[in-house]
Amino acid sequence: MAEEQRKSASLRMKVDGSWVELSESQVFKHPGGPVITQYADADATHMFHAFHAGSAKAYKQLATVVKMNKLGEIESKELEAAQTKKVDESDVNVSVYDISVEKEKKMALAFEALREDVISRGWMEGAPLYFVWKIFEIVLQLTIVVWLQSHEWYITSAIALGVCWQQLGWLAHEFCHQQPFKNRETNDVLGLVMGNIAQGYSRDWWKDKHNTHHAATNIVDQDGDIDLVPLFSLIPSDLMKYKEPVERFVRKFVPYQHLYYTLALPLLRYSWTSQSLTFAFSEQNSNYRVYRRNALGEQLGLVIHWSLVFLQLYYLPSNAMRILYFFISQSLAGLLTGHVVTYSHNSVDKYPANSRLLNNFVALQILTTRNMNPSGFIDWFWGGLNYQVEHHLFPTMPRCYLPACSKLVKQFCADNGLEYLCDDYITGYRYNLEQLERIAKLAVEKEE
Repeated sequence: MAEEQRKSASLRMKVDGSWVELSESQVFKHPGGPVITQYADADATHMFHAFHAGSAKAYKQLATVVKMNKLGEIESKELEAAQTKKVDESDVNVSVYDISVEKEKKMALAFEALREDVISRGWMEGAPLYFVWKIFEIVLQLTIVVWLQSHEWYITSAIALGVCWQQLGWLAHEFCHQQPFKNRETNDVLGLVMGNIAQGYSRDWWKDKHNTHHAATNIVDQDGDIDLVPLFSLIPSDLMKYKEPVERFVRKFVPYQHLYYTLALPLLRYSWTSQSLTFAFSEQNSNYRVYRRNALGEQLGLVIHWSLVFLQLYYLPSNAMRILYFFISQSLAGLLTGHVVTYSHNSVDKYPANSRLLNNFVALQILTTRNMNPSGFIDWFWGGLNYQVEHHLFPTMPRCYLPACSKLVKQFCADNGLEYLCDDYITGYRYNLEQLERIAKLAVEKEE
């Protein structure tokens, strides 16, 4: 019984060819929070390198873990054998992963070569001057927002603030991904400023949610970004989640979800800001040490944000204008952010929770991600996330290097038999609606 309890509380994963076992205490001390649990009993090699590129401290800790926690040969072989036996099952909007183990190994070696090439070009070294410019750009936008309000251009000011919050979202995203500077503590502090104070999104909430999304992109029951119940259902199993009376009532609208999808995008900001408040003000009770340590700063940052928001509203001439300004700025920010973040992954098929795809990092990111055709304006407006494939392969790579990197990734896909998905917005939007419509039709069939 003691052995069973020990096993249930521990976590086993493979990194750089070695299977290791981490205790519950070691898992809860992970600086990145619970994202590490997404790779239980799976190969986390390339995911580790993607998240920790440039961190000497992380690689030193990894060496210690491998030395102290390496599993025995027999248990390692059993885990390896279990990985190769997993078989995907297809369903509506759920695909089958069928790349052979032999091809996986060749692909992994090819990606290692690509990663070394990218590193040798200096694209993982940060881009401080570029991000100093982006910070100046945000400050200028906020100055324009205040200037417009002071000159009684209230609606124009609200629109400008909505655009500014969208752009702030991309910048906070980059600091949380450790892109701008080599010093991770500097990135974390500025992530708190750009995220909690300026944007109203909790940095730690975002990391918890978004890093998990990167670790298990479009994997059922693991990627929270594809669990949108009760507002939307993306896969058949979602239809079984409507259990409470209110949820059962909302399910009656699922047959029309592809019709109201666009109208619901503005709600994204309201959802994310409320989730941020809930997360930040419960961090002190988290099992994870990093969240307990950050709780006070997180909470203070959000208090400052909302104090500034309500101070700005106070200087508007009437309650009606205050409500209108708040609605326009918040809803527009949600719409402008939502149409970007739902494009790349919601328009692509999902994979089963136990899929072998989790063992093939490069295929996981490429098969579950769609790029948007680039242009000068799109690169700015989408914050570089139109190069979503490259961003998922190299999450710590600064935005300014993604266009050049995309040429190497396209060639990698061609050489390794992987489809590089890149479309115009209308095409990707249509694919997104088709995914929603398939589940909508399934919901009707189940009601009959």
